[in-house]
Amino acid sequence: MPVPDTARPPAGLPETALAGLGTRPFGVYVHVPFCATRCGYCDFNTYTAGELGSAASPRSWLDALRRELELGAEILGGAPPAETVFVGGGTPSMLGADGLAEVLDGVRSVFGLAPGAEVTTESNPESTSPEFFAGIRDAGYTRVSLGMQSAARHVLKVLDRVHTPGRPVDAAREARAAGFEHVNLDLIYGTPGERVEDLRASLDAVLSAGVDHVSAYALIVEDGTALARRVRRGELPAPDDDTLASYYELIDSVLAGAGLTWYEVSNWATDEAARCRHNLGYWQGGDWWGAGPGAHSHVGGVRWWNVKHPAKYSSLLAEGQSPEADREVLAEEDRHLERIMLELRISDGLALSALDDAGVKEARAAAAEGLLEVSDLDSRGRAVLTDRGRLLADAVVRRLAG
Repeated sequence: MPVPDTARPPAGLPETALAGLGTRPFGVYVHVPFCATRCGYCDFNTYTAGELGSAASPRSWLDALRRELELGAEILGGAPPAETVFVGGGTPSMLGADGLAEVLDGVRSVFGLAPGAEVTTESNPESTSPEFFAGIRDAGYTRVSLGMQSAARHVLKVLDRVHTPGRPVDAAREARAAGFEHVNLDLIYGTPGERVEDLRASLDAVLSAGVDHVSAYALIVEDGTALARRVRRGELPAPDDDTLASYYELIDSVLAGAGLTWYEVSNWATDEAARCRHNLGYWQGGDWWGAGPGAHSHVGGVRWWNVKHPAKYSSLLAEGQSPEADREVLAEEDRHLERIMLELRISDGLALSALDDAGVKEARAAAAEGLLEVSDLDSRGRAVLTDRGRLLADAVVRRLAG
């Protein structure tokens, strides 16, 4: 298990963590904690205006964010310019184009942006417009990720999504018209009551939008959510594993037939340029500074996370303190497990040299069972999940990690 670093200074990092900074991918994640409404399935660190009252606002959050970015640059010292920036949430588009421009200006002025940096923002289709997309494009954003979830009205109702079914496709087209080459649509599959014809209609809608990237996630009923309470009361059935597997296979088949190839278990892209470089940084063991309430960061085997409530986050930074809530220093065995777990999820696969002898033996056995493709059975080879292996990815990881 990770070992708490109880001897650390309040906001410092050990030299061992900083030593390799710049040799690994480096990105900045910004968490926007605001939402217009709370979706029934969501357990993210988000707040509606009614929940926050006068305790916090987008303005106080923006001011605190700038202070945290400056703190990050101070702690990291010679951090390289950000190769990727990802603004997530929450609903970043609630900030409007001007607010998102201010966020990116803060990252650019404090950390700097590498040439050709990828800059993504998530957006709720209902809080976007042609003017919004033109504004964030002018501000320097290069990629947009839109939450669609489903094209079926009754599925959106179960999820408590507030957008109308056709709006995500219109928003994607508006983003492309504004000059965005890279546009993603998110799907959630396996919602109680979703039929196979509903999923097919969602996929048809996605393809009609002309996007170059699709993310599709199986619905997870998270403890503490409104959806979990409905399932517990028997109002809705829990997602069925066999249905989830068959829906995943359908998604993969339809997207592959349309020229979108999987590059991570839940992500498909038209080509290498369309892949989300920021998320690849996570999966390939990169470093990132996570700014905002509840945001997680990682540098050189040290992981830390911020206090969750926006008011507490802002007040700490206003007082010149770090918003860090806690941290962990990953032991070698934890870093080894994470490498297997993350790299095996991507289509480039995992180098067999990352495994011990027992792990290589398990990889050979998994290959014989049709779960892995192994390019070379000695330590120079790579292991890549097969189509069947992707359905059982967690079990394959456990086998290889021992």
